[in-house]
Amino acid sequence: MKLLNTEKKNNVLQSMMNIIDKRRHEIIEENKKDLESFNRNDQALYDRLVVDQSKVDGMIQAIKEVKEQEDPVGNTISERTLDTGLKIVNKTDPFGTILIIYESRPDVTIEAAVLAFKANNKIFLKGGKEANHSNIILEECWHQALEENGLSKDWITLLHLNREETQNFLSNPPEKIDLVVPRGGERLIDFVKKTAKGAVLVSGRGNNFLYVAPDADWEVAKKVIINAKTDKISGCNALDKVLIDSSIIDFENKVIELSELLKKHNVEILVDGKVEKVIDYPTLPTEDTWYEEFLALKIVLSSVDSFEEAIDKINTYSGGHSSVIITKDKEKAQNFMQEIDCAAVYQNASSRFTDGGQMGVGAELAISTDKLHHRGPLGLKQLVTNKYYVWGDGHIRE
Repeated sequence: MKLLNTEKKNNVLQSMMNIIDKRRHEIIEENKKDLESFNRNDQALYDRLVVDQSKVDGMIQAIKEVKEQEDPVGNTISERTLDTGLKIVNKTDPFGTILIIYESRPDVTIEAAVLAFKANNKIFLKGGKEANHSNIILEECWHQALEENGLSKDWITLLHLNREETQNFLSNPPEKIDLVVPRGGERLIDFVKKTAKGAVLVSGRGNNFLYVAPDADWEVAKKVIINAKTDKISGCNALDKVLIDSSIIDFENKVIELSELLKKHNVEILVDGKVEKVIDYPTLPTEDTWYEEFLALKIVLSSVDSFEEAIDKINTYSGGHSSVIITKDKEKAQNFMQEIDCAAVYQNASSRFTDGGQMGVGAELAISTDKLHHRGPLGLKQLVTNKYYVWGDGHIRE
């Protein structure tokens, strides 16, 4: 694939910033058409769909941050020369063509594409039908920026496909797709994994757990739980399940206090274990609820009888995204972090920090819960693969 120099790519991004700023009124008006057609029963999805002045500013800022980052392509990872004079250089290289499938959020049309483009990848975008008007005008902005800089519109293509057509595209792509990134709920991810012919990088699913250890600072626990649950319910880094160690001092009163605090924040509570004997709330309808990412003001409060039980429960049911322990014991926290199978693990801090900006990668394509090739926030530096360049002079292996 043709490699674009850094100046050319950055010029496209600068054009994109200017165009979005000039056309912000049009973008917001097109988004209103999507909002008017949307069923507000799903508040989390509705929140993700909204594009207002602040969201437009966020799109421009995301492009600016990527523009200012070092070009991730063509950087030397390692270099060695054998005794024979054969020179071997390992460099970062583009994936090639990336397909990004996402639900609701029109800003992904900007934030995901800008990362993939700066990493020199050709991009297919498949947004949800609920954001159709918003995505179309944002694609127009991309095409305008590309053409202003003498590049083909084919670098970034929005797919206008229904579910059946998308399935056909995934299983029989018209050209080689090097990486597919689904961003959305479990059903979307499962659909892509079962259908896609190319490599799939799983991202976006949360179902995050928090364990309150017996020695926990209770004030810290309450503060972290409320923030992780209520700060942004539509975020994949929001909290879904709380496990309180039954041996914590004053267990019953602490459970009552926490439930009352959550109730003040309009959080729906489900209970399990010893918690259901303390407070009168609905129990889990089925075991499947333990696997569920809520994306709503909803939480499970349960108990565990040991550190080991907490580890086992989290590793069994969590989405592999983020998990938290509230404890004063650094050694216990270290053990928790090592044994929990998640992309991000925390001591005494909210899971809401699992974010590209907070974790130093800048704008993110997704939060990957895969272990290959990268785990956690997937930023510009993670959107490349590698290639070996071998320089010889008639060398043969004997």
